[in-house]
Amino acid sequence: MWGSRPEPGRVILSTWIFVVALVAVTVVVVWLDATLGTAVGLVPLLIFLPAIVAALGTVTQTVIASVWVLLVVAASAAYLGGAGLSENLGAIGFTAAFGVLSALGCRYRIRREEEIHRLRSAAAALQRQIVRPLPLRTGEVIVDGLYQPVEEDTMVGGDMYEVTASPYGTRVLIADVQGKGLPAIGTAFAVLGAFREAAYRESTLAGVVDALEVAVVRHNSIAQHTGEPERFVTALVLDIGPGQGVQAVNCGHIEPYLLYDSHAGQVSLGEPGVPLGLAGLSAEPRAGAWFAFPPMGTLLLCTDGVTEARAPGGSFYPLEERLRGWADVPAGRLAGTLSADLREWTGDTPPDDIAVLILHRTQPVTAPEHLGAHAYDPGP
Repeated sequence: MWGSRPEPGRVILSTWIFVVALVAVTVVVVWLDATLGTAVGLVPLLIFLPAIVAALGTVTQTVIASVWVLLVVAASAAYLGGAGLSENLGAIGFTAAFGVLSALGCRYRIRREEEIHRLRSAAAALQRQIVRPLPLRTGEVIVDGLYQPVEEDTMVGGDMYEVTASPYGTRVLIADVQGKGLPAIGTAFAVLGAFREAAYRESTLAGVVDALEVAVVRHNSIAQHTGEPERFVTALVLDIGPGQGVQAVNCGHIEPYLLYDSHAGQVSLGEPGVPLGLAGLSAEPRAGAWFAFPPMGTLLLCTDGVTEARAPGGSFYPLEERLRGWADVPAGRLAGTLSADLREWTGDTPPDDIAVLILHRTQPVTAPEHLGAHAYDPGP
């Protein structure tokens, strides 16, 4: 209401609201002063108006407000006031000095906001650099999606994804580091580095997940020496081969959604395993599962920035309900449709990082295979 939002986290007083408010407040104060009598002395209160403008507007707007108030106070002293010359000059001088201080304060505030915005943008840019831009293509799938890191220093998180074409098929990772801030990005770097190497090296998905577990544990041990808290990582790892069967290991992450034949729903992978970094706390090995990914189907993977996005009234984003309504939307348009709907649902920009992967097949596949759930032992 009081301004526009040209940059995330920065509100600037719009010009027409500034002019209307400045004139309206002045008219009301001068009218009350003239009506109630000079003994009440309301006009001097206008000297605080530039300070209010300095907190919301630009330096130019603050200077204009200061000059305007100075002229009003001087005119009031000449035509409405009955005080002596020295008192009138003192009030005018104080008004001028306060206006100068307000302009300097506004300049300092804007510089600080710009510096903070640069730092936030740098953090978000760093976060974007840890993942490759979409869309991506392998021999098995085309991958599109969304990646929207939050440009808020305390809210920057560790949402990540990666798609790797390996000798064993396409390996896909989507993950979310527990916690916020730049340390979460450090953990994300460790996980991504481990995945990019292991996805090509390891012949089994169990081996890939083992490598991710070791990377998080090692990173946490280093963090202990620097005073940073240990972090865990929720992750979903897929292995997509030439057949319809897709192997998945769910490390405490959101299960994938499948859109196929005008239907949409969440794929059941069974009981999820513990997040990465916490395998030592669980007596049960993480379970791998197989599910069908038909040739004309679409898979959607996401982080909780989507499922926990809230409307202004507090209700969560109904992702599965929306996907049912978009079951016939082409895979190439699904990312844009979801992005626009999320912005409309939240009223602006979602308050958390968003990572979404949308996968569809690049070629016909063979008959279904390996569609039962299988557990594996991740080893020590």
